[in-house]
Amino acid sequence: MQTSPDRHEYPAHWEADVVLRDGGTARIRPITVDDAERLVSFYEQVSDESKYYRFFAPYPRLSAKDVHRFTHHDFVDRVGLAATVGGEFIATVRYDRIGSDGTPASAPADEAEVAFLVQDAHQGRGVASALLEHIGAVARERGIRRFAAEVLPANTKMIKVFTDAGYTQKRSFEDGVVRLEFDLEPTDRSLAVQYAREHRAEARSVQRLLAPGSVAVIGAGRTPGGVGRSVLANIRDAGFTGRLYAVNKALPEEQKDLDGVPAHRSVRDIDGPVDLAVVAVPAEHVPEVVTECGEHGVQGLVVVSAGYAESGTEGRERQRALVRQARTYGMRIIGPNAFGIINTSPRVRLNASLAPETPRPGRIGLFAQSGAIGIALLSRLHRRGGGVTGVTGVSTFVSSGNRADVSGNDVLQYWYEDPDTDVVLMYLESIGNPRKFTRLARRTAAAKPLVVVQGARHGAAPQGHAVRATRLPHTTVSALLRQAGVIRVDTITELVDAGLLLARQPLPAGPRVAILGNSESLGLLTYDACLAEGLRPHPPQDLTTAASAADFHTALSRALADDRCDAVVVTAIPAVGEGSVADAALAGALRSAVAAAPAKPVLVVHVELGGLAEALSAAASTAPQADVGNPPRTRPESPQSALSPTLPGEPPEDSHLIPAYPAAERAVRALAQAVAYAQWRRDAADPGRVPEYEDIDEKGAATLIDGLLARGQGLTLGPEETCDLLGHYGIHVHRALPAPTPDAAAEAARTLGYPVALKATAPHLRHRADLGGVRLDLVDEDQLRRSYTELTELFGAPEELSPVVQRMAPRGVDVVVRAVIDPAAGAVLSFGLAGAASQLLGDTAHRLVPVTDKEATSLVRSIRTAPLLFGWRGSAPADTGALEELLLRVSRLVDDHPEVVAVTLEPVVVASHGLSVLGASIRLAPPPARDDLGPRTLPAY
Repeated sequence: MQTSPDRHEYPAHWEADVVLRDGGTARIRPITVDDAERLVSFYEQVSDESKYYRFFAPYPRLSAKDVHRFTHHDFVDRVGLAATVGGEFIATVRYDRIGSDGTPASAPADEAEVAFLVQDAHQGRGVASALLEHIGAVARERGIRRFAAEVLPANTKMIKVFTDAGYTQKRSFEDGVVRLEFDLEPTDRSLAVQYAREHRAEARSVQRLLAPGSVAVIGAGRTPGGVGRSVLANIRDAGFTGRLYAVNKALPEEQKDLDGVPAHRSVRDIDGPVDLAVVAVPAEHVPEVVTECGEHGVQGLVVVSAGYAESGTEGRERQRALVRQARTYGMRIIGPNAFGIINTSPRVRLNASLAPETPRPGRIGLFAQSGAIGIALLSRLHRRGGGVTGVTGVSTFVSSGNRADVSGNDVLQYWYEDPDTDVVLMYLESIGNPRKFTRLARRTAAAKPLVVVQGARHGAAPQGHAVRATRLPHTTVSALLRQAGVIRVDTITELVDAGLLLARQPLPAGPRVAILGNSESLGLLTYDACLAEGLRPHPPQDLTTAASAADFHTALSRALADDRCDAVVVTAIPAVGEGSVADAALAGALRSAVAAAPAKPVLVVHVELGGLAEALSAAASTAPQADVGNPPRTRPESPQSALSPTLPGEPPEDSHLIPAYPAAERAVRALAQAVAYAQWRRDAADPGRVPEYEDIDEKGAATLIDGLLARGQGLTLGPEETCDLLGHYGIHVHRALPAPTPDAAAEAARTLGYPVALKATAPHLRHRADLGGVRLDLVDEDQLRRSYTELTELFGAPEELSPVVQRMAPRGVDVVVRAVIDPAAGAVLSFGLAGAASQLLGDTAHRLVPVTDKEATSLVRSIRTAPLLFGWRGSAPADTGALEELLLRVSRLVDDHPEVVAVTLEPVVVASHGLSVLGASIRLAPPPARDDLGPRTLPAY
């Protein structure tokens, strides 16, 4: 793009795609001298009223001088941005920096005047709000801290844009004009407003894809078979409630239908709107199709065509071009290389996928990045759900393929709002934005269970997925997901097992489990599995192989009525020779007992010899009931009530559909996951607080950091600088004085006071007392000199060992505290015991920063070796209160100062009273960019 010699370079990084309030997209970019004709055309389409509101006077057309002024910017003191669709302007915003006298600045100032103009046809779509976020980010980058705007009182829409932005504001009324001033620094309220707008827009964009009023399948072949023809048949056979069209440019002019579906040679030929296009043409023909769809006003695309990023470098460039082209027209994309989408709602009945059979309607939302895994999940849910329509079926299904545009984050936004979805199951092969996913997952999990299995855990992401790099190991990412309330499982079998339980049964109030059944061995296996999963099982109740359906009913009713029981596992083997009649009778007895009892989860472990699993999933009205004469349990009007924050809550609708498992371990594993999730829900209702400490000197730390970073882009601090910075946050490190000679060691010991420790700080010996690189409890100079000689004789000259002397700290438990800024996930606080426990066994716990007081408490207790801190085998308990405070102070340090990209405190000796930080290191660097603090934007292609 052209710029005059006195202008700054064109800021390409200001370009962004955004989702608007109605779910469509627009592109935001800087206005340049090449946009004169676009600006004139845009202005001609704006109403006289909107022009009057903008200029406070009749202004029918732009003069040549106006056009020059509005298209020539220096990208510092004068900036203009435009929102475009199809390459044409739909809205503009500009700021002009203001001098201290209120006139346009000739010298830099920190205030600017801002003004908008939105084409009338696009008002109400949230365009101005999006532009305000982006022009605000641009202004902050250019040193502007405050915006001012003058608005006519009658221009209520624009006043609302400013007042709803969430920034700190001042408002005045002079000379018949409303003057608004607001600070641009993000606040908790402005971020909350931004997230809420993002949520509504992205949820709406996915809803437009999943609930279209009309669908065109482009590439439906003339002969049976093939991808396009198969998708067309699947949509037709599912009974899609909207208008369906077939499109194939090779159709003869006289052919007007294909398999009974109206057929056309181009989308342009369709008389009427097309909301969704399923694209199934070869990749080289897709650009032509996208152009036709964009010009016809299609709202979204499902691209099942392959030949994109999954095929290599050339395909990756083709994929970027596809996204760029689709967004130009305001369209969103599922795919490419997608398996398709399904919506079982009776209002939609859409199977725009390659699944030959539409899954039964239900209340499970299913997302799979892989088509093959999507098929497997749909098949397993179908087999395990039996023949009934209910909560065990699928509400909506999305297979994203290469996930070039619409991702799991977008679909989560939709499912959070969707009243037809109670449980979310996701198969992910990559997480494109872990920070955002964690935020969305936490909010979703607070309303409905979210179960995730992640593929490619130990290797690179699939070739078709462009994801930002993370330095965190998979175990850490998993821990952070669990912190956000995600039920993290390892296999798709566990995904289905957990999903069926959560969809069919209420959440357990605790870990106490009753076990009953007609197989003593199966009961014992279940008991052992409960102990292995951390549950608290009661001794199994053996009803013997002679137990009747009525016996099961009585035992289950008694267990459910027992206040000491939170869940029941029923074990059952089929009666010899009785077949389906006995299975149906037992299923009826169990359902009847569940219906009449308090809401507690019930699971069945069965031997796969009979038809009990199918009988349990059968509709209650079609299965024989045991003659027990008990009234049914009251059902809530909506299954959503089972997932309210008040736990355990009421049971889901159709909770008589008891999940059955072919192995005790699988049933108990699913139950343990439900127990942990229920506990997380209870804890999430009161997450705790981030405490304030009066002795924290945030400004002093900031001044120190700025001075240190002035030396270079990144540096590891020396011991004195580390101690100084930590001291600003009330973290005091024991002094360690260098000891390059025996005499220097003796002098250091006299300075610190005996007893002392002598330590080698060479990297291969640091913190390695087991190798002899540390000598403790040296009470006088003779012991110190003797130890110094032994150390140098064993490991080398002092210059190789870098020995230091440190005053002895009270004995206790050695732990390690770390914090790191990951470019993808954000700031992470880690904790574990020092030595082999964390280094060899990986016994380390993690939390996202900022950490609350409750999270610090759980962090200390979540490692497997935590009993060592609480008086294991008669030892003195450590001061975990002091340890939790240290964790909170480190969390505050890295949260307040993102320039602190790594902190390590090792070892920290936690004594019976207090603790001692014996070693510390800090690394500073310019903070990585945080897109969650910037304006809303779709991921770059």
